[in-house]
Amino acid sequence: MTEVATQPPEARERRKLTGYWLLLPGALWLLLFFLVPFYSLIATSLYDPEGSILTGYDMTWAFGNYVTALQDYWPPLFRALWYGAVATLLCLVLGYVLAYAIAFKAGRWKNLMLVLVIAPFFTSFLVRTLSWKLLLGDEGLIVDTLQFLNILGDDGRLLATPFAVIAGLTYNFLPFMVLPLFASLDKIDPRLVEASRDLYARPIVGFFKVTWPLSLPGVVSGTLLCFIPAVGDYINAQLLGNTQTRVIGAVIQSLFTDANDFAIAGALSMILMIMILAMVLLYVRRAGTEDLL
Repeated sequence: MTEVATQPPEARERRKLTGYWLLLPGALWLLLFFLVPFYSLIATSLYDPEGSILTGYDMTWAFGNYVTALQDYWPPLFRALWYGAVATLLCLVLGYVLAYAIAFKAGRWKNLMLVLVIAPFFTSFLVRTLSWKLLLGDEGLIVDTLQFLNILGDDGRLLATPFAVIAGLTYNFLPFMVLPLFASLDKIDPRLVEASRDLYARPIVGFFKVTWPLSLPGVVSGTLLCFIPAVGDYINAQLLGNTQTRVIGAVIQSLFTDANDFAIAGALSMILMIMILAMVLLYVRRAGTEDLL
């Protein structure tokens, strides 16, 4: 503090400007690759719905595109939200158990187990999803076993069903849940858990009074990292589902690339973005994890 106070005003001013210069590259990156495309997407969503590639597109502030998009495509929109929510919940249950085991029970195997969690990322997302297509196939071991146990009928199947889509989403995004949960659980002082036992709290009471509240930043981070990409994902629905499991990501992709209906595709993209943003803000506010913010 003494050194800073004794510096001339010009030197202190240069020190302040240094921080802004360091922020400049990141700010330019966001400007070029986020704000500019975002503005373009908003303009696209307000194109004249009568436009085409031959006649061109004019931005006519056609807010009716949003109404048309919701009326025509609300089933795949809410289907994507439903699949994403269920997959996120499954990731939370499975991921919390796994992260808890790694943080408190793994001992010297902790690093190895963390490597195994992220090992699937060494292969392509597409390859991992195609692997599930083989596992859940009608002639696969899982279906044969379930049919042998009379859990599935002779004509029962798992592939091309909502179950397969949610299973693929859960598998692909599970590491995004485990890693932030582990980071929060690993920071918990074991003496706090021991203190709850010394106060005659049962293990389940000690968990919900000590471990769970302290791990909430990881819970919130993990659920956001799973839910947001899971809602926008359409690869799992396309490879593991059927025409009845089509989600909004596939619709947007088809409208942009096949139908050339840029106005409705842009409106759907904005609707999806606004809905996710509203749910995320509400969720974070309700969770009350100030440390995360």
